[in-house]
Amino acid sequence: MTTNQPASSLVKTLAIEIAVPTGVYYALHSLGASDFTALAAAGVFPLARTLFQFAKDRTLNGLALVVLVTNVVGMLLTFVSGDARMMIAKDSLGSGITGLVILASAFTAAPIMTKTMRPFLTRGKAENEAAWERLSENATFNAILLRCSVIWGIGFVLESSVRIAGAFTLPVPTMVWLSTTIFAASFAVIMVVSGKVAEKAGKMIAADAKARPLVAA
Repeated sequence: MTTNQPASSLVKTLAIEIAVPTGVYYALHSLGASDFTALAAAGVFPLARTLFQFAKDRTLNGLALVVLVTNVVGMLLTFVSGDARMMIAKDSLGSGITGLVILASAFTAAPIMTKTMRPFLTRGKAENEAAWERLSENATFNAILLRCSVIWGIGFVLESSVRIAGAFTLPVPTMVWLSTTIFAASFAVIMVVSGKVAEKAGKMIAADAKARPLVAA
């Protein structure tokens, strides 16, 4: 049975980056740490993980770079302000900026989400990769990918707006888990909606690969 390696890897990454920081916050908070201290310690993990990945691979894709820069700048700003609510808003603002970058790049020659979606649609198969290259000149195919990028971009901006509003209106301990819940639920909805739209692109790839199979050398 074939498994979707890109999807399983993404889910695993999200689970780690959501569960670990949340667990760190509540563990330190239960030991008497202030909201800001607990949040600061929790925020170190995803930042350290991104830096480790960069050190190991010596490369960052466009989306990862946006996340890294946003985290670094946000971390510096929250330490200067010393505000726990700002610490929560920083993470929310990060996804909002990511959404805006995705939207902006969608109308350029190198959309960020198109590169991110490619392994999901081709599944690493040579015949599908070849079909993708041929279809990259197809207006219908590109329109589908554009819609997917817009869905991800708008989705991130909307969930970010909700979380930022909550960061400054709801109790900090409540927002630590609620912010995570909002993000996870929003991500799931965006992924399902985008996946439905992308199904047509997947079918186009499969049809093209079948019609023009690779010939072994």
